[in-house]
Formats: sequence, C-alpha cells, structure tokens
Amino acid sequence: MFPLKPAFISPHFEDSYSALRSEYFLTRPPRMKDFISIILAIIGIIIISGVCYLTLLLAHPIFAYEGDYSALRTKAEFLTPKELEAKEYQSWINHTNNKYKNRLVSHPAKGIIHVKMTKYINGRPVKINVVEINPKANTKLQIRPKTASNVLNRKTGIKNMAGSENAIIAINGGYFKPQTGVPLGTLVIGKNVLTGPIYNRVALGINSDGTFSMERSTMDILIQGKKAQIKADNINQPRMLSTYTIIYTDKWGQMTPPAPKYGMAMAIKDGKVINYNFGSVEIPKGGFAIVGPKQNIQPLLNEKNINFDITMPEVFQNSEHIIGGGPYLVKNGNMHVDIKEERFGAINGRNPRTAIGYTKNNELIIVTIDGREETSIGMTLWETSRLMKDLGCEYAMNLDGGGSSVIYVKGKIENSPAQKNGIALSNSIIITETKDTETVANAG
Repeated sequence: MFPLKPAFISPHFEDSYSALRSEYFLTRPPRMKDFISIILAIIGIIIISGVCYLTLLLAHPIFAYEGDYSALRTKAEFLTPKELEAKEYQSWINHTNNKYKNRLVSHPAKGIIHVKMTKYINGRPVKINVVEINPKANTKLQIRPKTASNVLNRKTGIKNMAGSENAIIAINGGYFKPQTGVPLGTLVIGKNVLTGPIYNRVALGINSDGTFSMERSTMDILIQGKKAQIKADNINQPRMLSTYTIIYTDKWGQMTPPAPKYGMAMAIKDGKVINYNFGSVEIPKGGFAIVGPKQNIQPLLNEKNINFDITMPEVFQNSEHIIGGGPYLVKNGNMHVDIKEERFGAINGRNPRTAIGYTKNNELIIVTIDGREETSIGMTLWETSRLMKDLGCEYAMNLDGGGSSVIYVKGKIENSPAQKNGIALSNSIIITETKDTETVANAG
C-alpha cells in the first residue's frame, strides 16, 4: 500500500518529510504489489459508485415510477372510492388530532368532529363550540339549509328542524324578519330559489360536487312574455323601495304584500294573468305573482306564456344550495370584515355569534360563540374573523347571531343561548348522513 501522511507533523519537520517522501518514490522502483493495489482501488470505486447510483435510482421519485406503474397504486387515481375515503379519513383524523390537541373533542359521526373550548380576551372567558366536517372523509354526509316550514312565514326551534330530518348537526342560519320568519337574504334549496339577496350580502354556496363557494350574492331576474320583458328586483322579499318590482311565489304564503302607491299586483298561472288589482292578490298554487309600479308590470296584462328566469353569479352556477349571511369574516385567506359595504350598521359589539367557513382542503367549519354572560363575554366581528382565520378558513362569513345563535349536536343543544334551547328560527343549516341502500333494503 502507498505510505500515508501522518495525522500531525511538526512544522519543523515538514520540509524534510517532503524531501524524504520524494526521494522514496524516485529511488524505489514500482512493484507488482503496487499495480494490484491500484487496480483493486479502481474496482472498489466502481462498485461503490454503482451502489450509490442504484440507491438514488430506487429512492428518487423521478425514477421510481418510470416503467413500473404498480408503484402508483397509492396515488389517488388508482384508489377505489372506498380506499380514497378511508385514506382521506385517516389523514384528516391525524391532522385534527394535532390541530385540536389538548382540547375536548368528540366524534358525532365519521367525518365530523365537535370541539369545545374556552378562550380568554383581556383575561375574560369566551366559550366556543367548533364543528369541523370533511365531506371527503364521509361521502354520505349531506349539508344543506332547512326552513321551518314549507312556507317562508313560519318559525320553529332548532330541535324541531333537526329532529324532523334526523340531523347529526344543526346551527341557526341566516337573518330573518322576527315578526314573520321570512328569511332576509339569499336562500336556495335544491336549486329552488326561495328568496333573493338584500344589499348583495355575502352567501355560502354548497356545490353539487361537494365543494363550497362564497361571494357577495346577486340575482338577475327577467320576467318574459311573448313580447314584453320586465326586470324584477327581487323574489319573496319585503319591499325596500316603492320602485321595486318583486316576484312572490306560493312559498311566500297565500297573499302578496300590498302594492306600492301607483302600483299594482298581478297573479299568473300557466303563463297567463288570472287576476290583478291595485292592492294585494292571492298567489296561485304552482304559479306566482308580481307586485310593483303600475307602469312596470302593466305591459304583461295581454301577454301569454309569462315566466321568469333567474341568473346567478358564476361562482354559484354549480351550487345546489345557497344561504346568505354577512358580513364577510375571511376572504382569500385574509381577515376581511366589510360591515359598511354590506350595510350592517352597529352589529360589531361583543355578542353571541354564529359563523361558517371552509378551508383550502374543503373542510367546512361552523362555530358558535356564547356571549352576554359572565362565563362568556362574546366576540366582536373582528375577533370572530381572527378566530375563523386561526381555524384555517380560506373563506368565512357571519350568520345571524345574538339570541339566534345556537348549535345542536346529536340531539343536544351544546351552547348556552339566552333562551333555553334557543329562540324560534326561520331557517338553519343541517348535516345529515344518508343510509346505505343495502341497509335500508334489509330494514324493510
């Protein structure tokens, strides 16, 4: 073997050492043993390089899948729906276990977790209920709004709404007129437009592909006859301006509100005007009525094939259900509270709250915050915005709050509303779970 340089050489000996080494190699003739050592060293380098290359080849993902697609079995496109759901569920459980570590967590159903926590603001307590729902972890979960009745001017308790649908989770929904129960803002259930927007306030879309949308809500409503075309301003909402033309369906109730001054009301069924006057008209079953300024709707009197068409914003084109609220709390991952733009006036005090939002990974998050009591002081809108952002929401909005704020989990009211079990509500958001066809068949 070649002689090795010592690990430490005194600087006084360095020059003489170099000289000795040079003399050693110049004067000593090479031997066969040295050639063999060189060859063995080269072979060793080749073997080690080959092993390293093979290790890299097997470990690096760029190479791992080339020519052998069996390695892709773990990728989503090669999983069956059940395998994909199981994988999503396990991944989500691991994530939420870490996210809500040291919190009081329960699992009301597969794909749903319920968390109870207390936060402190300036040393004072705030009691919070959080429900997180992952539709990909349980494809049997159904999320939708629910009204108190099949007509809009009704109210009932959250337990009645949830119990009638065997709901696992229920929370109060959007704003409503306290005297009648009519929802104030956009409400669409099963693509059926029940009410239109007020002040273009923000709404949540629950889409047919299991995703969610959120945007300020608008509607373009066009009433068409054979010749005449009239733009309507809203559907099934109280009149806000005397100049508005509003459509009322039989979901509103039996009679339309009175026509405005210099206005008229017109009842339409099977595309024809069946009644009109300058006050109220009866809304025909399966038909609708139009109420507005006389000059706006009079051109329809002699028309046939009268119907109306509603166009929603593109963001809601795929929405099966839409429910309005407001204001925004989180938009594009940032805190965003547009009280002034959505004309909410003075609702930013510390109050009981209900909020709803969704994450980048399409988990729905609903929250209730108790307030107006010593054990829980409530939150401002900006504090609620911070909470929803901290919970991971990419988009979130405020729902009706105060005395309306209530959350129901598997038959029990989990928060502390001012009135025991909560006040009578116009609408709610419920989460149910469909049964397997096999299970239903066997039960029958």
